[in-house]
Amino acid sequence: MTRTRQIRQGAVVVEFAIIAPLFFLVVFAMFEFSRVNVIRHTVDSAAYEAARIAIVPGATATEAAAEANRILDAVSARGASVTVTPPQIGRRTTQVTVDVSVPMDQNAIIIPRFTGGATMQSSATLRTERVQTR
Repeated sequence: MTRTRQIRQGAVVVEFAIIAPLFFLVVFAMFEFSRVNVIRHTVDSAAYEAARIAIVPGATATEAAAEANRILDAVSARGASVTVTPPQIGRRTTQVTVDVSVPMDQNAIIIPRFTGGATMQSSATLRTERVQTR
């Protein structure tokens, strides 16, 4: 009975050695894809919220970009690019577009094995709330 138990313990070690790399690969992949989803939703939210800031009378493109960067900082997104079009928002501006992009190479949790070369991008275009004067 003791000998059978010792033989079985050796089999458990071999089985673990075979399965462990696959198990850890799956676990790390889950973390990476969770991070991708967090970044994707944050990029969408940052573009929309920055556009909302920009459409209010008296707002500037700098304020909109600062809002997008503030939201992206909440998830520690690195290497983000925020572009507000038009760069000068005036009385005659009818719509504002905010483009946000985040490279996933710089935002991987462990290594960008699954998301290497990918970029999360979002754009939001809203009409301004300014009264048109003639």
